[in-house]
Amino acid sequence: MAKFNKPTTRAAVTSPVRTETTPSTTTFEGGPGFARDAKSELFLLAVSNMVGEATFYEPAGDRDSRFAELIRDVVLVDREWTVRFLAWLRNGANMRSASLVGAAEAVKALIANPAAYQEVRLNLDDEFSATVVPSTPRQIVASVLQRADEPGEFLAYWHSRFGRNEPKAVKRGIADATRRLYTEYAALKYDTASKGLRFADVLNRVHAVPGDTRQDDLFAFLQNRRFDNDVPLPQSLEMIAANRQLRADAADNLRVLLDADRLKAAGFTWEDALSLAGDSVDKARLWEALMPSMGYMAAIRNLRAMDEAGVSDAAAATLAARIADPDQVRRSRQLPFRFLSAYLAAPSLRWGHALERALDTACENIPALPGRTLVLVDTSASMGAKLSARSQVSAVQAAALFGVALAYRGANVDLVGFASGTFRHDIPKGGSVLQEVQRFCKRVGEVGHGTEIGESMRRSFKGHDRVVLLSDMQTMSGYYGRDVNSAVPANIPVYGWNLVGYANAAMPTGSGNRHEFGGFSDAAFRLIGLLESGRNATWPF
Repeated sequence: MAKFNKPTTRAAVTSPVRTETTPSTTTFEGGPGFARDAKSELFLLAVSNMVGEATFYEPAGDRDSRFAELIRDVVLVDREWTVRFLAWLRNGANMRSASLVGAAEAVKALIANPAAYQEVRLNLDDEFSATVVPSTPRQIVASVLQRADEPGEFLAYWHSRFGRNEPKAVKRGIADATRRLYTEYAALKYDTASKGLRFADVLNRVHAVPGDTRQDDLFAFLQNRRFDNDVPLPQSLEMIAANRQLRADAADNLRVLLDADRLKAAGFTWEDALSLAGDSVDKARLWEALMPSMGYMAAIRNLRAMDEAGVSDAAAATLAARIADPDQVRRSRQLPFRFLSAYLAAPSLRWGHALERALDTACENIPALPGRTLVLVDTSASMGAKLSARSQVSAVQAAALFGVALAYRGANVDLVGFASGTFRHDIPKGGSVLQEVQRFCKRVGEVGHGTEIGESMRRSFKGHDRVVLLSDMQTMSGYYGRDVNSAVPANIPVYGWNLVGYANAAMPTGSGNRHEFGGFSDAAFRLIGLLESGRNATWPF
């Protein structure tokens, strides 16, 4: 009888998030805890870290300190990995604050240890030599600054952590970003009195050199505005001139704010227009005039306000088509839970289909798994914490969103919620992911509030081909917190999706059909496909 050549035999594969093989510590709930290596811990923390925000088990200060310490340690051991990771964290995982903080901490550590990034000279076959200059601190800073308000954010963080004496590399990296990011529209949108560091303050700190004559005029304008210098506006700054003229005309007749073309040409934001109009202009017509020039994020965040103002169905249909456009969704870099947040906030069903289609694009990396899949969503008390102080979405809602999406895409999926017990959640074929997430989350608390991962897997596993576990991984101790690793047979893959990024894992991962990923983006889901095809999964960057 064959011992190895069986239909169920799988290729041995590895994944990047790795732990020790036997537990040396505990989870926050006292269950067996498996310590991760530094890169793995950093990855899972970074992709779920809303900087400055507490989680259920970890105060904000402790969490931020752990993140900073991990970055500083890892960059000195593997600078190239860290550089690639930070760029991906901003552009692939779409974690803005975490990437800025990570870059600042990494650069500080490198500058304190210059040997870690000095030039490396390679001799290739003794025929010629090439000087390889890996990414420098200057390039690291520039790579994570992707929005015009971020040079000021980065500089403010640096001052708060390390003082006002910025190294030359930091100044040059920020200066590179300002030449790319500072435009007339950016100046009108982001350079406001509410900021501690205005655009001119940033330029003065980093000594940025304009890229061309027009930008020279813009930089001069920013300086004059910051210091209240009354000088003529350069002719090249057409948008700023249009903005001034529209404001002047609005002082005599607020109805000029209903001209969509003028609003766009003047770079008016929705905040500016609503503030200037007050209650003297029809809100529905004003929103309709703003819609064509609104940014994607602003549009989905204001759907409720548009409904309350009474925008027409025709205008709403045009905006809905834009919201659903796959190219617009990808360019917007919105995390999937943003669409759930918009859906929960908007009272009108006329946005539902567009948000559903947008979510489908935002989750395009979630695989259509063949065979039978068990998807377990953690509904315990710790998963009820909001993702941030400004968010209305909780970790359990984000987990349910991914879980329901997996259920709709998979061939044969059993979706189960768990805490101290379990409940099966059947979903109708061809239904709405957003509606089903809402229905699933109404059942939170139905089976208690503990986190019994191992026992929940044992109760729910019925010969499935794989298990996907969406949780904060803080399993409990005692009988009902029994070993997670042995809860299903060793030949069955278990894919943990970590929503919070605490330090210790609930099972050994990285090999042996036990793997872990995480975050609020769908980016790392594609690694499951690699593992299923018998290939090793490396970092998603």
